[in-house]
Amino acid sequence: MTVSRLDGASYHRGLGELAERDRDLGRILSNLGPPPMWDRSPGFPTLVHIILEQQVSLASARACFDKLLGNVGELTPENLLALDDGALKEIGFSRQKAGYSRALAAAVDSGRLDLESLAEQPDDEVRERLMRLKGIGRWTADIYLLMALGRPDVWPVGDLALVVAAERIKRLEARPSREEFEKLGEPWRPWRSVAARLLWHHYLAGEK
Repeated sequence: MTVSRLDGASYHRGLGELAERDRDLGRILSNLGPPPMWDRSPGFPTLVHIILEQQVSLASARACFDKLLGNVGELTPENLLALDDGALKEIGFSRQKAGYSRALAAAVDSGRLDLESLAEQPDDEVRERLMRLKGIGRWTADIYLLMALGRPDVWPVGDLALVVAAERIKRLEARPSREEFEKLGEPWRPWRSVAARLLWHHYLAGEK
């Protein structure tokens, strides 16, 4: 099967369709302009970076990731596995995230997880393969699908910034539950990854 990936043309087509279909998303686009595509290179380093971003600020995750790169130079599974608990703790890894990153590194190093092959797999298969690993849940898999593999219709339900932005632009009385947020994204198919970028754009701009 052919797996679709966002490029410049499809991204702007998605923005246009969403703006026509949903006036709140259209208002974000009108007020702030198109959001960046915010893509990342697929592969082991990006997945480690996303693990570091779990439940912390992007800035603190970035600082830890940069310190890791400064320590190992090239971030490979072998280089990460060579670091002991003390070294990872000094870099800024929590005990849990050190374990998650090691589990990922061991899976890639042994060949149990072939990250390159994920580019040719459908979204659900990518999620299933990644979520076999300890510490990789739905949010981590979805961010990898959206950012690194460029899939057009991924909806990261567990992303707090998206939930807050949706609450604001839809003028909801309370923060939507996981189920409500899942349902909220349904009308934005097949461009939910584009809608997510619009909502992140709104959140980062600090708009109400």
